[in-house]
Amino acid sequence: MKKPIYYLPGHGGVLQKGLGAALLARGHEVMGRETVGEFNRLPFGQQVEVIAQDLTAHFAQSDAQVIANSFGAYLFMHAQAQMSPFAGRVLLLSPIVGEFGNDETQGETHLNFIPPRADLLYEMAKNGTYPVPQNCEFHVGSEDWQSNPANVITLAQMWGVQAHVVRAEVQTMFRGWFFRRWHCRSRS
Repeated sequence: MKKPIYYLPGHGGVLQKGLGAALLARGHEVMGRETVGEFNRLPFGQQVEVIAQDLTAHFAQSDAQVIANSFGAYLFMHAQAQMSPFAGRVLLLSPIVGEFGNDETQGETHLNFIPPRADLLYEMAKNGTYPVPQNCEFHVGSEDWQSNPANVITLAQMWGVQAHVVRAEVQTMFRGWFFRRWHCRSRS
């Protein structure tokens, strides 16, 4: 089996379904935290602490990989906020970024909900105190109704990392590109 990938699915997600299932089918070991059950019942700060402990204890190497989706990406970014810059590869898919934008658009994030510590990522990025992962990229759909593409682009620019906005009509094609780029080919 290939080196494990630390995966954080969106709210209500489990490791063996969706993207996790696709990674498993391609021969990857998938570790991480499901955002259901006991973990989901923890207060936000404890969830963040558990993830930071997981990453520090088991994924601190430069060849480690993290894939986080939606609210799982939000949890990862808050865990990263209290750690040294993550040394491995980080892929954030349709990340929830909280109350985020530039000074002109701050407060116009168009979120359907306000997550815990909603302004922390923006404030840390603005102040230059966020410990940006060493190899990180964002991917978001152009019509994503939870992860505002403009906010994701702003955060990526403040961090100095790549953000890719995928047009709605080509999102299914993205799946093949993703698996080729991240070397997640099937076992066959």
